[in-house]
Amino acid sequence: MTARDPSSAASATPEPQTQSHPEAQPGQTPRKKRRAALATQPVERIQRSLFGEILDWMLAPLLLLWPMSIAITYLIAQSIANQPFDRALEDSVTVLAQQVSEVNGKVVARLPVSARDLLRADDIDNIYYKVTGPNGEYVEGDVDMPQPPAEEDRSTIGTVQFRNDILHGSDVRIAMLQVDLRRSPAQRAAQREPRLATVQVGETLEKRAQLANEIIKGVILPQFVILPVALALVWFALSRGLSPLSELQQRIRARRPDDLSPIDSGQVPEEISPLVRSLNDMLARLSQTIAIQKRFIADAAHQMKTPLAGMRMQSELALRQDDQVDVRRSLEQLAKSSETATRLVNQLLSLARAENQQSQSGGMAALELNELARSVVQEWVPMSFTQRIDLGFEQPNHPIMITGNAIMLRELLSNLLDNALHYTPHDGSGRVTVRARTDEGGGLAILEVEDNGPGIPAAERANVFERFYRILGTPSTGSGLGLAIVREIAQQHDAAVEITHNPRSTDPKQPGSLFRVSFRMMPNTPFLDDIT
Repeated sequence: MTARDPSSAASATPEPQTQSHPEAQPGQTPRKKRRAALATQPVERIQRSLFGEILDWMLAPLLLLWPMSIAITYLIAQSIANQPFDRALEDSVTVLAQQVSEVNGKVVARLPVSARDLLRADDIDNIYYKVTGPNGEYVEGDVDMPQPPAEEDRSTIGTVQFRNDILHGSDVRIAMLQVDLRRSPAQRAAQREPRLATVQVGETLEKRAQLANEIIKGVILPQFVILPVALALVWFALSRGLSPLSELQQRIRARRPDDLSPIDSGQVPEEISPLVRSLNDMLARLSQTIAIQKRFIADAAHQMKTPLAGMRMQSELALRQDDQVDVRRSLEQLAKSSETATRLVNQLLSLARAENQQSQSGGMAALELNELARSVVQEWVPMSFTQRIDLGFEQPNHPIMITGNAIMLRELLSNLLDNALHYTPHDGSGRVTVRARTDEGGGLAILEVEDNGPGIPAAERANVFERFYRILGTPSTGSGLGLAIVREIAQQHDAAVEITHNPRSTDPKQPGSLFRVSFRMMPNTPFLDDIT
């Protein structure tokens, strides 16, 4: 077996490797230096306004829909304007059709002069009419009026049909009605095929356009008044809707710099609650980190007083001594005090690193417990030889795989070994054994450190994990941080630590101690419990 120097039981935190700025690296060309300098410059980001973003997404569709609504309104206005004028045309063509008949095989339209004047009595639109016979021959009216389509459905006989056409270069609306000249049943019996006369009445679209424009004006003009009012209301609604953000901002600004208490999420809207909860989580982590730092500073300041005061006293005493023997004795005490201070600083740094790892929960990886424990025990064998202690290691004949931080677990086992070697007799009868095994169910990986020292009373087993706690009457010196470091690292790995007496101890005065740390094993790990 091999071991390590006890002074390294709580190893100091290694200094982080620093990397110089790219501009300071040798062998770089000026262009590379400029590129490196540009790469280190922060990228400017355009700050976006939530108010402006929402306003844009609300106004852009509104301004897009507004011209669309004007176009739709225009089409609807034209349809509405056509209806009364179409009914007037229908009445005109119906009245005119009633005056068309066949006399001696000739189609005639008996329109009185007053009726013809009535058809043309319009100051705005031009009204046209035309009557044609069964063969398309002209009977009466405006000759230039266009004929209807050649193919007509027989089912439309007696029904007024409307169409748009062009006459004399102007758009006209034409109503057409086909009249069956067979008026009497005898004529229908004699002539099976109907004899159709076509009556058309048309008018230009000026009045329709005027009515449509009036409808559009009546609809669109109020929109020019409503639109600014709507924009103002949208602006006001957004301002009111986003006011909780401003209130939250004021509440956060009004907090004291040292106030890390959670923000009350009951006074914010539901949509902002996730953001507030995230801020509270960050504040909780920040509070924990600051508490750890404060506790570390307080512990370090408190514990460093005694060794530093002793070193100062011994150095002053050595300066006043003339006898070389007394000077040497003072220097030896000064060396012991510096060793104690160094060990204390190392353990404080180890404790701070363990707490920091616990808060970050990082650096976890799969590792083999047997190999890790064996390498740590090998480093402590020289110290066990110096103190005349039998240091042994037991392991199963199969690997034990766990998930953890190798550096922290080495620190844990080193502190357990340091504690065991300090309290085990140094007269050649001391025995310390490190054991790695699995439980009977195979779900736990167990790391044990047992000794045959004075043991720990059951009433004190919960207290020894507190910082700087030492059992009264303890003969060995120490800072009381080793087991606190063990607890922090165990909590980081979700492991359980328990203390019992050594079941293999046969001396009632030296019941010994057994420290057991139980980890969760990785899946598919063998759990044969054969000890070599």
